[in-house]
Amino acid sequence: MEYQPRLRQKYYEEIIPALAEQFGYKSKMQVPKLTKITLNQGIGAALADKKLIEAGLSEMTAITGQKAVPTISKRDVSNFKLRKGNAIGVRVTLRGEKMYEFIDRLVSVALPRVRDFKGINDKGFDGRGNYSFGIPEQLIFPEIDIDKVSRINGMDVTFVTSANTDEEALALLKEFGLPFKNQKK
Repeated sequence: MEYQPRLRQKYYEEIIPALAEQFGYKSKMQVPKLTKITLNQGIGAALADKKLIEAGLSEMTAITGQKAVPTISKRDVSNFKLRKGNAIGVRVTLRGEKMYEFIDRLVSVALPRVRDFKGINDKGFDGRGNYSFGIPEQLIFPEIDIDKVSRINGMDVTFVTSANTDEEALALLKEFGLPFKNQKK
């Protein structure tokens, strides 16, 4: 039997029926799905020290299990002493099995390691069913060796879904196990 990530199996066996019942979908093709996860880490200090980009690339590659690529500036900005073509960050786009493996590790291992964690904020939706939030430091991932970290950097994580509304995307991400804060209104 071929290997299948735990959350992909959960999506087809549990999440699709639950969301179809909750929103009244007539076909399982109408149920929103997770399309991709993008991770982005801006390293502004890399203008002075080029080794920070290499460290960021190796850390992001270790966290995601997929080769990271540098983010290149598109234009000159004199206020930031930035030249066109300079590397200013690191990014990765995850799809398929690696996407499901990452979200599983994020929910079950990394987020519980955040100090004073009370859940992630549900205000990061963009109105089209996509959700973004920030991670304050890369040290929450077990793949990172604390002794080898030269600089603590945060990162942005974006979940791109096929949902039409933010409510559908919130229900989908809650089913995947993302720990949202309980908002009292």
